[in-house]
Amino acid sequence: MSAKILVVDDELSMREFLAILLEGEGYTVDQASGAEEALLSMEDKSYDLVISDVSMPGLDGIALLERIKSRSPETAVLMITAFTTAEQAVEAMKLGAYDYIAKPFRVEEVKVLVANALEKRSLVEENRRLKAEVQERFSFSGLIGKSKEMREVYELIEKVAGSTANILIQGESGTGKELAAKAIHYNSPRRSAPFLAVNCGAIPETLIESELFGHARGSFTGAISDRPGLFEQAYGGTLFLDEIGEVPLQLQTKLLRVLQEREFRPVGGTSSVKAEVRIVAASNRNLEEQVQDGSFREDLFYRLNVVQVKMPALRDRTEDVLPLVEHFYRKYSHWSGAGEIITPQALQLLMSYPFPGNVRELENLVERCVVLGSRVITAECLPAKVRDYQAAPPAAEAFEIPEGGMDLQGYLDTLEYRMLVQALERSGGVKKRAASLLGLTFRSFRYRLAKFGMDDD
Repeated sequence: MSAKILVVDDELSMREFLAILLEGEGYTVDQASGAEEALLSMEDKSYDLVISDVSMPGLDGIALLERIKSRSPETAVLMITAFTTAEQAVEAMKLGAYDYIAKPFRVEEVKVLVANALEKRSLVEENRRLKAEVQERFSFSGLIGKSKEMREVYELIEKVAGSTANILIQGESGTGKELAAKAIHYNSPRRSAPFLAVNCGAIPETLIESELFGHARGSFTGAISDRPGLFEQAYGGTLFLDEIGEVPLQLQTKLLRVLQEREFRPVGGTSSVKAEVRIVAASNRNLEEQVQDGSFREDLFYRLNVVQVKMPALRDRTEDVLPLVEHFYRKYSHWSGAGEIITPQALQLLMSYPFPGNVRELENLVERCVVLGSRVITAECLPAKVRDYQAAPPAAEAFEIPEGGMDLQGYLDTLEYRMLVQALERSGGVKKRAASLLGLTFRSFRYRLAKFGMDDD
């Protein structure tokens, strides 16, 4: 993405000259005829660099410089003037200007100064980002929330981070399972070693073994050299196996052997490699159900499930919606923390919405509002599905046991049967889609169909 530059000068010819020059260098350039117009422009857009004349009617360049640095300290500023007085130069530099050039100037001089100012800004921004990242690594700042449910997660992570035990993180999609895995790693003695993550469900079955364990040259077509797998690359650190329930049974056997023997053999390899790595696995499926239906090895489940961290759904911790909104608003709009960012009506809508996509969905909603130019999140900037959502009546809570008692298992079987039939009808008979509607694996769905004599494949 090209750097964004704002040129501020009351002389039209000077503005246009600089705009043509800088656009020729590949930059995106806006123009303003004075400080007031520049400040209005900066309310709607962010700029990497502002080039401003010092002497202008109304607010002069020095006053503009002060306003820019108070609002957006990271924006680089170059001052231009027809007067080469040392006092102006010193004043501008004290106030945070990157540099100061005098009219008439050479074209090459402007090019070099602009490139240097943008490079320095980039380095400062990168340094700030790295510092924030390092700070986040040793804290729980990636996980946002003050609810009882999240406090329990923090306490558990603190207890287990220093151990070498394998950990299983369970929770719906979008609840922050990878963030929890990172918090465990970066609060552990392994924090200086690699943290590597892999989504087991996103890798083709034919490639996942090579991805995890590496391969030797010539082990299959296309293997032109030895390649280390993730287990070897994460040596001394943590390997996060997301969607572990999607791993094929054959590979589950090899994973179990690695966890037991702490070594593995690359595909086509002749010697074993030490597996000095901590495993943190995660799943949005019910692994115990997968064990029951035979799609996940019971012994592997118990090896992975030494400690289980349960990530709560966002609908179960609505008091965290506001802190999350503030966090994501700050992330996408560089919000400084002053003033209202969300109206009470919009907040109420968000707190009433069940968020099937959890925290990830809320982040997308906040980003959407920022991209659409909303300085305050209002009901109008939220999508229709949030504005129009009406909670279904709490049927389960309204249920009462009949006076004469009931057959609970028969009732649950009837309910399960109706759900299966409804899912098949809604999916047009496509069983994989029906399984997805119910949050089940395909194997688990077929197992339930067979229980009612409905699986005729």
